[in-house]
Amino acid sequence: MVLAVRNLDKGKDAEARIRQRSPGAAVALQELDLTSLDAIRAAAERLRSDHQRIDLLINNAGVMYPPKSTTKDGFELQFGTNHLGHFALTGLLLERMLPVAGSRVVTVSSLGHRLRADIHFDDLQWERRYNRVEAYGQSKLANLLFTYELQRRLAAHGTTIAVAAHPGGSNTELMRHLPRWAAVAYPLIKPMFQGADMGALPTLRAATDPQALGGQYFGPDGLTQGRGHPKVVASSRKSHDIELQRRLWTVSEELTGVVYPLG
Repeated sequence: MVLAVRNLDKGKDAEARIRQRSPGAAVALQELDLTSLDAIRAAAERLRSDHQRIDLLINNAGVMYPPKSTTKDGFELQFGTNHLGHFALTGLLLERMLPVAGSRVVTVSSLGHRLRADIHFDDLQWERRYNRVEAYGQSKLANLLFTYELQRRLAAHGTTIAVAAHPGGSNTELMRHLPRWAAVAYPLIKPMFQGADMGALPTLRAATDPQALGGQYFGPDGLTQGRGHPKVVASSRKSHDIELQRRLWTVSEELTGVVYPLG
């Protein structure tokens, strides 16, 4: 298992906790900064060099509601990190996955893909105006559009599948950039949220369920998918728009310079 991390100190702490619980675990760290295409290419090159096969890739990194800022390549931070970074990394590693029967790509989306979410092709980087909630929704909708289009392209190969998951409402550091109005309300609704351990279960099921099918989306089974145990759930109608999926794919290739080895 390789933990691809931006912060090596936090990565070492996570590695130590894994080894404490499972002394025989094979764990390695790989530095990865999804806000830099150069760093993504460097990390992917190292991973391809160290691993001749990759069984599972979990695209789990994310930022939510930050003040307006950009990646090192000038992309709006949420779209650049949550979508374009994962798009580039997956494309650069896919050649190590395609020969592996049962391999899969898991991309983590969010309930936020429904919240004022659209793909703003006329202003993808939010240069004319910036709304942190809408920008987050765009990035999380992009995660699902990417998953469904990737699955369609993988289907002809018959080995690797693409699936998605979301954690519901989970108490994590992701909440640190809440808008002021939401930060005021958060203590009141926090009891409705679940712990990070429960929030991780949909991703773990998407990654390990032997019955999982390409294109499925896993989330909590509770009311409004906010909490509970993982099951296959539905995503928004917009996320299934094939024209939107294909257009985003083309734009993502142009912005990242990464072309997938899928013919």
